[in-house]
Amino acid sequence: MIEFKNISKQFNNKNIIDKFNLSIEDGDFVVLIGPSGCGKTTLLKMINKLNIPTSGEILIDSKDISTIDTIELRRNIGYVIQNTGLFPHMTVRENIELIPKLKGEDLEALSNNCKTLLSMVGLNPTEYLDRFPEELSGGQRQRVGFVRALATNANIILMDEPFSALDPITRSSLQEELFQMQQELKKTIVFVTHDMDEAIKLGSKICILQNGRIAQYDTPENILKRPASSYVEDFIGKNRIWNNPSFIKAKDIMMTDPIKTTPKRSVLQAFEIMKSNKVDSLLITNKNNELEGLITLKQLKLENRSASIEDLMTKDITKINEDTNLIEVLTLMNEQKIGYAPVVDSENKLKGLITRTSILSTISAHLIDLEVNF
Repeated sequence: MIEFKNISKQFNNKNIIDKFNLSIEDGDFVVLIGPSGCGKTTLLKMINKLNIPTSGEILIDSKDISTIDTIELRRNIGYVIQNTGLFPHMTVRENIELIPKLKGEDLEALSNNCKTLLSMVGLNPTEYLDRFPEELSGGQRQRVGFVRALATNANIILMDEPFSALDPITRSSLQEELFQMQQELKKTIVFVTHDMDEAIKLGSKICILQNGRIAQYDTPENILKRPASSYVEDFIGKNRIWNNPSFIKAKDIMMTDPIKTTPKRSVLQAFEIMKSNKVDSLLITNKNNELEGLITLKQLKLENRSASIEDLMTKDITKINEDTNLIEVLTLMNEQKIGYAPVVDSENKLKGLITRTSILSTISAHLIDLEVNF
């Protein structure tokens, strides 16, 4: 864990960072983002003591880094910057193996690890190990920068706007590779960017900075859905969530009060409930609100009005988990050719109902909001 405790930083008697407190859990991918001069790179560099706070302390695994030897600290933290910082007079192999060799790691294991890591980022070891940085493209150099940071076997990787100088296609490709590597290796990554789309695409948590303080620290989903202030809303862009439909969940677009009843109701009672609520179907739940089935008006056999609907209801119905995203919901409804589907939680308890009308209503409300803001 990385902990910032009451960190302040002054330059020329001006506060750049002011009473900053933040905890980063092991394995988190935390993105620091904010306008120029907000202190994001300053905070990043404090973790490996490239910047020293004016006051406060930074802890790694509960140990104050001011008490750790600086060289030892940096050898155990990976660091990737915009221009990669590769040594131009060293080959790819020499750049990657430099720190592990200084740490006295086994040479054979190091060579094998080097080849494995290069393969992970799409570089053929046979082709690239003995090249010099000037013989690589910008994207290839950045990949080598990743590998060099990972080769230290560090649990913490610091990344300072590593993709900002790359073309959009290379940048997107490297973002995807970094995300996949993080999912596999579970490193703790602290990543600085000025690009909100990049932050959303990569971060498990995003820390939005304002004048050296935290404006909001949360998951991308929560920041998009519930910005903590007008500053955050303006910074991320109003209605940005509609550019990221994977963050729009079934629970955000469902009707929360679907008409339901118990399986012990008679046919006549079910018919009356439908008539009074002006619906042609009922969701069937037990006393624990667990979804058991559905019955439609067509299924009601009115000639046997005292019969229990549990004998007539459809038990095998399409249902949607409340955390299913909008794209998956639409895909499922189109594939199944259905106009509505009940929404349940992980325990199969009924939470709501999605209909094509509820989806259209949500989208319409968004379009109206865009018009008003425009």
